[in-house]
Amino acid sequence: MTVDPFRPDRPALVHRLRAAGCVYAEDEAELLIAAADSADALAGLVERRVAGLPLEHVLGWAEFCGERIAVDPGVFVPRARTALLVDAAVAVTGPAAAVVDLCCGSGATTVALARRLAPRWLAAADVDPAAVACARRNLGPLAVPVFEGDLYDPLPVRWRGRLDLVLANAPYVPTAAVALMPTEARLYEAPVALDGGPDGLAVLRRVAEGAARWLAPGGHLVVEAGETQLDALRAVLTAVGLHPTVTRDDDRDATAVTARRPA
Repeated sequence: MTVDPFRPDRPALVHRLRAAGCVYAEDEAELLIAAADSADALAGLVERRVAGLPLEHVLGWAEFCGERIAVDPGVFVPRARTALLVDAAVAVTGPAAAVVDLCCGSGATTVALARRLAPRWLAAADVDPAAVACARRNLGPLAVPVFEGDLYDPLPVRWRGRLDLVLANAPYVPTAAVALMPTEARLYEAPVALDGGPDGLAVLRRVAEGAARWLAPGGHLVVEAGETQLDALRAVLTAVGLHPTVTRDDDRDATAVTARRPA
């Protein structure tokens, strides 16, 4: 008996995705088709996407800095703009650096750092158990440890004052603005990865305070923030003894803040 090959109706699929509000319906259609091996499998993927699940959660992966990163349901999806954070970190970090990636989520930024730096040691940490499990899947092949806990708390005490780079894609959305975020983020990503407190800087303040103790002299902290938060964040960093510099990329709609601990 001859089985008909799987021939999806691309125009119909694009139309359905566009009707559901998918801006890049054509691209999404191709990705969904590539992920399916049968009409039934494709139908299941499409139903989940049309229901509002983030495309990356439907596919099980996201592209970040040229790498395919596994993304589990509920885990923060790496944004393309965060590539600026990686660029800024690489620009200030020398060879054989000691590097820690806080609020690592899926581990996407850690993977990118591992590819672009030659660190003496590299580790990641996150407070969300689901994110830690996902990051361990992505970072296991690179032999990068992933710690579970609040910011610096789970790190080995012997690293204090010895880190050359701390990168943190910490949450910086003000609590009141979380409700205004796209549905995909609000409903399907962990609130702990989005909510930055009343002014969006609650976690970043703690990251900065810890960096002043955990960085080696001459080391750098690199974080992401919103443009309207820059003056307040500069003040926070300066108050703990760090010297901030802002990098803006309009094409990516991204802002990175680098802060150096004086030698």
